[in-house]
Amino acid sequence: MTDAASRTSPSPARAGSAVRAKILDVASELFYREGIRAVGVDTIVSKSGAAKTTLYRWFPTKDDLVAAFLERESKDFFAHWDKVAASYAKRPREELSAHLKWLANYITGPRYRGCPFLNMAIEFPMADVPGRTVAHANKTELRARFLTLAKGIKANAPDALADQLMLMIDGAFANSQVLGKKAPVRALADGGEALIAAATNSRPSRS
Repeated sequence: MTDAASRTSPSPARAGSAVRAKILDVASELFYREGIRAVGVDTIVSKSGAAKTTLYRWFPTKDDLVAAFLERESKDFFAHWDKVAASYAKRPREELSAHLKWLANYITGPRYRGCPFLNMAIEFPMADVPGRTVAHANKTELRARFLTLAKGIKANAPDALADQLMLMIDGAFANSQVLGKKAPVRALADGGEALIAAATNSRPSRS
């Protein structure tokens, strides 16, 4: 191979990584939009253009592909959380309000079709499914972050506030699928502020 050809041809590792990314992109879109059980490997193969043997080389089972989809969703979720948090360093009260606002906006987004981790847990109640491990890790991390902020604002009962915020957010995630997006979003922001105010003996913050 000439030097010019080697510069323009992707390496096998890079080409393989691109194929993996394509498979995961297609699978993630389908799993989230249509449901995990409703989407088979043959559909993913067809829409991604990858050979079935290639898919199984990267993802030996459908469970592995589902776990990869959820891991990426979790990574993206917390990347956005971190971006918001960076704007409110050492201001936990303001940070809590900002998180409530962006979570409400997340629900109203055009792509939103429920919380991917709750969706997965509903479809697969079995505890030994790899995707449930990812879902559990996501919810555990989210609660830990709320607990840190609850302690930062010196809430009367930080653990209780973290649990209440989790219940409110997951309720908005779930109810938006039945009641529409607008009502749960309004309740999320106002209800969250009320919980925070009650936990700190203060007045609710208004947007």
